[in-house]
Amino acid sequence: MNNLKSTLQSLCREYLSAKMDGIKAAVAELQAAANNETKSTAGDKYETGREMIQQEINLELTRLAEFRNMQAVLDKIPPQVEQSIAQQGALVITATGNYYISIGIGKLLIDGGTYYAISAASPLGMALIGHKAGDTAILNGKPIVIKEVQ
Repeated sequence: MNNLKSTLQSLCREYLSAKMDGIKAAVAELQAAANNETKSTAGDKYETGREMIQQEINLELTRLAEFRNMQAVLDKIPPQVEQSIAQQGALVITATGNYYISIGIGKLLIDGGTYYAISAASPLGMALIGHKAGDTAILNGKPIVIKEVQ
């Protein structure tokens, strides 16, 4: 099953890479727009336009930093290591779903199976952490039966 975790990690990396590439392209477009902004006779309009563009750039750069932080978390997870307790890097198979505790990017499809990449800091991640196969975790008062931990 290490192959499954490797595939999940690869999908997470592809997702992050695509998101970061999109953000970098958006920042480049915004920077070009700011550079093309021409000063008009209404100087305040020019300054307001440039400031709005700069705020957009700052927002995109903040998003880029968040994705880089997620990438750093993912880089610390060795997918080939089998886990027996739900923790960072574990694949947790439950009666209600399959969860890869890594980064919070959501639904991943592999060979007809559905898996969810979740953060250890998410409510579900925190509920699962520390449990092993056969345990029951509780989230919002509802039981989650853990079938397997890899």
